[in-house]
Amino acid sequence: MNKTAELVWLNCLSFIEDNIKPQAYKTWFEPIKPVKLSGEALTIQVPSKFFYEWLEEHYIKLLRVALVRELGEHAKLIYDVRMENTYSSNSPQTVKIPSSNRNPLKPQRVTLPLESKRELKNPFIIPGLQKVKIESQLNPNYNFDNFIEGDSNRLARSASIAVANKPGGTSFNPLLIYGGVGLGKTHLAHAIGVDIKDKYSDKTVLYISSEKFTQQFIDSVKSNTRNDFIHFYQMIDVLIIDDVQFLSGKAGTQDVFFHIFNHLHQNGKQVILTSDKAPVDMQDIEQRLLSRFKWGLSAELQSPDYETRISILQNKLFRDGVEMPEEIVEYIAKNVKSNVRELEGVVISMIAQASFNRKEFTLELARQIVDKFVKNTKKEVSIDYIQKVVSKYFDMDVATLQSKTRKRHVVQARQLAMYFAKRMTKSSLASIGSQIGQRDHATVLHACKTVDNLTETDKQFRKYVDDLTKKLTF
Repeated sequence: MNKTAELVWLNCLSFIEDNIKPQAYKTWFEPIKPVKLSGEALTIQVPSKFFYEWLEEHYIKLLRVALVRELGEHAKLIYDVRMENTYSSNSPQTVKIPSSNRNPLKPQRVTLPLESKRELKNPFIIPGLQKVKIESQLNPNYNFDNFIEGDSNRLARSASIAVANKPGGTSFNPLLIYGGVGLGKTHLAHAIGVDIKDKYSDKTVLYISSEKFTQQFIDSVKSNTRNDFIHFYQMIDVLIIDDVQFLSGKAGTQDVFFHIFNHLHQNGKQVILTSDKAPVDMQDIEQRLLSRFKWGLSAELQSPDYETRISILQNKLFRDGVEMPEEIVEYIAKNVKSNVRELEGVVISMIAQASFNRKEFTLELARQIVDKFVKNTKKEVSIDYIQKVVSKYFDMDVATLQSKTRKRHVVQARQLAMYFAKRMTKSSLASIGSQIGQRDHATVLHACKTVDNLTETDKQFRKYVDDLTKKLTF
């Protein structure tokens, strides 16, 4: 019987499945497709360069054994890699890469030009003090060991570990980790930095929030030290910027970050970013910067599933040296679903209540605390949702609300939408204006002042505000 690519790969998978954990098999081998069998060479298609690098790094010996069993001692493996970040076309392209059948070579270390080695002014050092060492600003309590893996975060965690193992040497540069509040973006970002510092003591790692980065840039402009600011950041080996979405609307900061990013990327340095949304959903970020965010890998963190929530709770209790009945742990996991921060918050409250009041852990105590957490958790509202609710309330469509018409009832509806967007979201005024009819930040500011004034002086208008507040918060 003539062997086919499908049959050879099916037999390889059978052997591989018997030799690794089920979850690893599901994550790294089920997505692979056999493409072609040419003599002793099997070509398989993998979803991304990330997959190719991960397989070569972690499973090359297993793949080698599986192929030799099927095709003999001279078996060869070729990867058909889907390249999604090509610039010549919007559609994915493929490139064929032969397996190394050995440990991948270490990435070459890039030598900086001599002019880059002069003394720097460090934004983290008080002027006048001698620069000794750049502090990484990392929290060692955030590490991979206490980041619980589940289906909701497996890709992001795996990519983070890969980056920590070979900073600047993988295809995901930058690595952008995005997701909602309390899902572990900051934890993973710190964990990458902490792991790199452990493995590569010679590398300069820096974690910074986008707000602090912006403030440093503003200060450098005021003090006429902009070039020192840029030069300092160009010398970082691993730059971690948290909440990059807050660069929204800040043209000057975006421009300087664009040049810093380009320098780091071209010199093989690693950039790690976190955001509450994917690049495609970011407002008021320059397209040239967004395109660079898409160069590497964007990995989403989703809300943890029930099994992962159980594991997170058990891990938290174990670290705190606390024993809690299983039924209470299960009750918390079933009723607190939104994010990890709330899960741990409930446990902390349980421990505090039991300790201060000398009570045992009970299901009733768990119910009381969970009820308070769930009740006090504000529902996250998007600008799109606000526009839909306001439009429906005034019996118009969203297109009318966003239109240029100056009819009084439409203008008031538009102003109310802007008012609630400012109150109920973290978006900047510029971002709110952009999403509600392409207005500028001054229009949004005027709308908010108008709503405040009318609420105090117009009884009917105050009813609009009260009604909409109820609809948006319940």
